Parts: sequence; structure tokens; C-alpha cells
Amino acid sequence: MANSKSLLLGVMVGGVVGATATLLSAPSSGRELRFRVREQSAELKQLAANLKQDGLKLKNQIAATSKEGATLIKELTHEMKDSVQEWKSTVEPHQENIREYLEQIETSLKELEEKVQKKE
Repeated sequence: MANSKSLLLGVMVGGVVGATATLLSAPSSGRELRFRVREQSAELKQLAANLKQDGLKLKNQIAATSKEGATLIKELTHEMKDSVQEWKSTVEPHQENIREYLEQIETSLKELEEKVQKKE
């Protein structure tokens, strides 16, 4: 915001200095001089209005972009949470199957050890 004010002030001061230098260095009648002053004044006013309008457009674009970014981050976070939850629900049943399988192996090993001990 400070940069746009500085730019606008610089343009206006530069325009005034340029207009003054032109007026003082150009040999012309009072009527021509007043006409040129009005013309340059109108140009400076139009330039200031255009700068203000462009600044407002930029401000609105930045606000819209930041809102879109925030929305996208929220959506991404939600999607990531859903993906993690889905992964957990997919993995957990398999973990239980693995535990059961390991218990069966353990039971089979104990039975085998008992049989081997009886034979000795």
C-alpha cells in the first residue's frame, strides 16, 4: 500500500514539475499557456484515476487469490485426512488376520514341541 502511494505521489510531483518547466521555458501567449495547463492537469487527473483503479483491481485480485488458496488448503487437508482414514481402515483388518495367523503358527509349534518331547 505504501509503494502505491509513493508511486502515485512521484507521478503527480513529476507531472507538476514537468508542466511547470514546460510552461516556464516555452514562449507562448497566456491563452495558450492556460489551455496547456488545463490539458496537462486533466491528463494528470486521468492518470491518477487510472492508477487508483489499477491499485483497487490488484487489491481485489490478491484478496480473491488468498481466499482461493485458503479454500484449497482446507480441501487438501480434508482429502488427506480421508485418505489416511481409508488407509487405516484397509490395513487394520489385515493386521488382525496376521495376528491370528501368527497365533496359529505359535500353537502349531507348541504342539510339535510336545510331540517331539513325548517321543524322546
